[in-house]
This record gives sequence, structure tokens and C-alpha cells, in this order.
Amino acid sequence: MKNLLLFLLLLGATTGSFAQKTKIKTKGPAATVALQERRWSAEKATAWYKAHPWMTGANFTPSTAINQLEMWQADTFDPTTIDRELGWAEGIGFNTMRVFLHSLAWQQDPKGFKERLNTYLGLADKHRIQTILVFFDDCWNKESKIGPQPAPKPGIHNSGWLQDPGDPASRDSATFVKLKPYVQDVMRSFATDKRVLLWDLYNEPGNNGKLTSSLPLVRNVFAWAREVNPDQPLSVGLWNWDFEALNKYQALHSDVITYHNYDDVAAHQRVIELLETHGRPLICTEYMARPRNSRFVTILPLLKKQNVGAINWGLVDGKTNTKYQWEVPIADGGEPVEWFHEVFRRDGTPYHPNETDLIKKLNGR
Repeated sequence: MKNLLLFLLLLGATTGSFAQKTKIKTKGPAATVALQERRWSAEKATAWYKAHPWMTGANFTPSTAINQLEMWQADTFDPTTIDRELGWAEGIGFNTMRVFLHSLAWQQDPKGFKERLNTYLGLADKHRIQTILVFFDDCWNKESKIGPQPAPKPGIHNSGWLQDPGDPASRDSATFVKLKPYVQDVMRSFATDKRVLLWDLYNEPGNNGKLTSSLPLVRNVFAWAREVNPDQPLSVGLWNWDFEALNKYQALHSDVITYHNYDDVAAHQRVIELLETHGRPLICTEYMARPRNSRFVTILPLLKKQNVGAINWGLVDGKTNTKYQWEVPIADGGEPVEWFHEVFRRDGTPYHPNETDLIKKLNGR
């Protein structure tokens, strides 16, 4: 927490001049893009946030998909399961899902990928749910391959989840600059679509030991997105308070402040108080890890009281294996003493009915 405080004090001392002067060099016709010229004002971001009901929901992968490719490839795209599980989310008042894309699925079949994304958005809209779409990710397995995806490893959290673009591509500008058409094609196709709530450009940059090597791609994806200038806000979530350079760039270029926190009430409250100093809306795009005492019963009322968007990790127990805890495998794949994430069992019954009752109550259901 000390590092977070120092980071925010630094921002307070530099934000004015930084916002006016920061530019980023990119390859291509637009050699220099003044990102801050298109960053939303705090007033615009606040007005956007007030125009929506309190944002509450989950990070969503259907239970039949182990990763982003299995969710989005034509052979394994599963609208029946998506429809059913989003229906369960609607039933407890969730109105927001955060969903990860993957560049390989687009590269394989750009037209089909966008058609499937449109189908997903239609199903979400049917259930009165808007979607946060995530482009890149530094988490878990660094190598991705089109085609059939591996079976889950018994008892291992997110055993098949994929980085995008992976390693070393995420740190190689000659490679990752080729992703600009992917980002801009998808974004232009849905830039005015009200079913898309927000563009989350990069999940947890610097994870898996990448540290600041991911900063060039963060800079570029912001530049590519600002060229499109969509109706929806842009953000890259804060998640590790030791990453000063990344945090500073993410915070000063995001239209709304998104963040991850899997800590207890006292620590989470302190993070909210410090992030509020930006004067922009806050959305917690990952929380809820029961054995860490980040629970619906404690954290969700806090986020509601503070008017912070609340997007927990996981909706339905499935192939991602995220009911198992980070780095605490269960070799035989048996039932953990307490689920780490997820709200529902695969048959749609709540893991803890008292949790879903609380979610319903706080969502006015």
C-alpha cells in the first residue's frame, strides 16, 4: 500500500504537465499521436458513468470453454451455453460482463470472428447485459495455437488460459505492431454499439515477469484505439502497485479508472480512497477470492456504497477451473474446501444461495 500512495502522490505532482505534453510515437502514417487530445475529460467520464445503472457483474467465459480461443473459434463457439448462463446472471441482477477476446481467433477468420462477437452481444443484450471487451492479456500460458484446445488439467486454476499476444510477441514491437489491424477492425465494427460498455485494452500488463517490457504495447494499443475514437471509454486496469511506470501510464491515459483487488475490506477501502483522487469513475474489474477474504458479503456492499462498479472473477464453474485457488492445485481435481471464484454450479444452482440473495438485494431484485 505504501507503493500505491507514493505512486498517487507522484501522479498528483505531474498530472498537469504530463497530460499536456505526453505523445507517443507509432509506426505508420501517423508518426506521432497526441493521445491526451482525445482522452475524455473527467466531466465527460463522470457524465457517462452517471448515465448507467450501478455496474455489477462478472468476468465471463462460458463453462464449456477453457480459454478465449475455445470461446471464440467457430468449431467451439457455444451460443446455447452462453445464452443459458447469461440468463442466470440476469436472474440475480447482473448487468455487466467482462469478456476476453483473442487476436488469433480474428486472424484465422476476421469476418466470422466479428459475426460471433455480434451474436454474443445480441445474447447479452437479450439479457439486459452490457459488455466490457478485453483485447490483450499477459496472464498464464504464453503460447497460443489455433485449433482444438487442451483439456483442463485436474485441479489447476486456469490451466489453459492464454496470453495474447504471448511471449516474446508482447515485447517485440516488430511483431506486435501487426496487431493494429485487429484492434482497429474490431473496434471500428462496434465503435458506436451501445451493447459494448467499455474497451479494456490490456489485462494485467507486466504479469508473468514481463514487467515494463509490456509498456510499449500498452502505449501502442492506446494509440491505435484513440485513432478509432469510439463512443465508449477506454481503460487499462491497475493491478500491481509496484509497477510505477505502467501504473502511471495506464492511469493518465484511461478515460475511467479500472482496477483489480482481491484483498479484504480494509485494504480495498484504502485503494478506493486513493484512486478517487483522480476524479474519475472507478470500476473494479476483478475481485472476489473467498479464501483471501474478498467475498461478496463484505466487498460487494462496500463497492455499492462507494458507487464503484463491481465485476467479480467468474460466473459458472467450468473448464477454466477457477474454483481452484491460484498456486494451490488439487491433484485429483476434487472439490476444494472452499471455491476460490465462481457464482453458479454447472446446473445453474448457486454455490452459496446467501451470496446470490445478497447480489439480488443489492441489485434491486
